[in-house]
Order: sequence, then C-alpha cells, then structure tokens
Amino acid sequence: MIEVIKDKKTWKSALNEIESHDFYHTYEYHQLAKDNDNQPILLKYVENDSHIALPLLIRKINNSSLWDATSIYGYAGPVSKNIDQNFNNKRFRKELHSFFKDQGIVSVFSRLNPFVLSQEVCLDQLGEIVFSGKVVNIDIRKKKELQRLEYQRRLKTHINKSRRLCTIKKAQSKKEVLDFVEIYYKTMHRVGAHKSYFFNENYFFNLLNSKDFETDILLALDNISKKVIGGVMLVKKSKIVHYHLSGVATEHMNKYPIKLLIDEIRTMASDEGFTYFNLGGGVGGNEDSLFRFKSSFSKDFKAFKLWKYIVDQDKYEELVKMKNEIKCNTINSECSGYFPCYRCNL
Repeated sequence: MIEVIKDKKTWKSALNEIESHDFYHTYEYHQLAKDNDNQPILLKYVENDSHIALPLLIRKINNSSLWDATSIYGYAGPVSKNIDQNFNNKRFRKELHSFFKDQGIVSVFSRLNPFVLSQEVCLDQLGEIVFSGKVVNIDIRKKKELQRLEYQRRLKTHINKSRRLCTIKKAQSKKEVLDFVEIYYKTMHRVGAHKSYFFNENYFFNLLNSKDFETDILLALDNISKKVIGGVMLVKKSKIVHYHLSGVATEHMNKYPIKLLIDEIRTMASDEGFTYFNLGGGVGGNEDSLFRFKSSFSKDFKAFKLWKYIVDQDKYEELVKMKNEIKCNTINSECSGYFPCYRCNL
C-alpha cells in the first residue's frame, strides 16, 4: 500500500527509517524549493522489511482536470532500505501505477541522485531512465594528499596564489550572509542565469536555519581591503557535502577565491568524515566551461540521470495535441526531449 505523507513529523520519521537519504529528500527543503503551484508529498511503501520513500511535487495541469508530478530542482528520486539488485519491484510497480492513475496523474518526472543506491532497482520497468550528463565528485574517503594529486597543475598554482591573497571565514552575521547574497546575485546576472536561480533572501536564511540538514556559507576576504570577494554555500546531510551556490566579485576573479574555497571545503569535509563532495555538473548537464572548471578538481564523475514515466499514454497524447494543435496533430518525436512534452514552452 502507498502511504501519502504531507506533514513534517511523519515525513521526517519515514526518512529516519531509511538511513541513506540526502537533504534534497527532506521536508524542509521541499518547502523551500517548491513554488505556489506545487504540493510536496512523500510516497511511502513498505514490503516486508523493504522500505521505499519517493518525494514528489504534485501539479495541476492547466485547462484540465488532470495532474502530473515532478521533483524539486536538485538530486531527488527514491530512497530505500533493504533493497538490492535482487529486489523484485513488481508489487511496488503495480501499487505506484494504481496510485498515480487513481489521482489523475498523467506523467511523472524526477531528477535522480547519483549518490543514492538502488534508485534504478526501485524504478525498474516504470517508464524510462535516461542519462543527462555527469557530475563531479571529490572522493573524500581518500587521504587528503591523494585527493590533491588529482588537481590539474594550474589549479594548484591558482589555489596557492589565492591562499596568499585571501582569508577564509564562515559567515556568522546577517551582514556577512547578505554580502554573500549580493555577490551571488551579481554573479547570476553576469553569467545570464535563468530567473529561477534568483532566490529571494529568505531562501538563504531558511537554508541556514534548517534543522533537517546543515548549511554553511564560507567567505573569501581580500587581505588588503578586507572585503568579501567570493563565497560558497555548502549543504551537508548524511555522508554527502554539496557545493550548492557560489559567487565571486568580477574585479577579483583573478584571485581565484572560489578555487580556494572549494579546496578548504574538501579539507574540512575530509576531517569531518564525509564520503562524497559533490561539485555538480555543467549547465543543463552539458560539458561546458562550468563542468571543465569543476573537473579540474577531480575526474571522479558520477552519472546524473532522469526518470520519465508516462502513466496514461492516451491522456498524455491528448494533452500534447491540445498544446500543439496549431503546429501539428501528432506528437513530434524529434523535439528537444523536454518532458512532459505538453509543458514545453518552445
């Protein structure tokens, strides 16, 4: 039986039964990351001693009586307990499909988590799982000296230069947090980021104040002016550290504060006994300049995958035709791959 969880206490209890989960699965992060049109839910399934918990955002489909489901932006997907390659998901598959059908949910989309085990076992034969790019991980189980050996030579030079010019500290006051927010906004403007990356100020403080996971902001201060010239927001949960958000002052980019900050986080995470330091990937999963920057720290790449599931093919096709009735009468199988197709704005 599928149990639908919406309240914080029960959500947290369900995740606590499953030791291996990330901050992207928590109730608090779903409340922060959702918009006004989304209803966060956690679907809980128990079969003997096997547990599966799947967080989703439920959305109304405009101009219809139907719904669909998606994931928060980040690395979500199912988390599980006592499930390995030998698990037969037939019963789970049947119950999950029936739940979606009963709720009028036409399609489901979720970004998966490269650091959570058995996600593909849970979702086997439920739609399709597609590769969407690579994320860069620093394996901080290794000795720190061995981690640093993987750095590109130029990166080591830049970090050494930055260490001479900058001082690292944790943001502690409201002013220091706002200094980071200002630099972050300016960075997003400089790189032409999508409007969805311009979080309001409350988002930053709510992350820092969360009890479901640990968030810090590390700042790089210029040694001469004593001003904040760069910063990184990192989030820690279970054995994973995520490089979440960052920003650097344009006029101080040649001091490489972000490279120094990542190196400091790597050292700290190693000392604190974490397993993974996730730097993320390129924009949209592409191996672009951002990906190349991150891969200068490590060549331990993890596959980032997407789950796409059409629950009701007939209704899905009707929605697509309705959206594209002016342009075509059939589903264009050679479109950009946006899913679900009927939400594409192209």
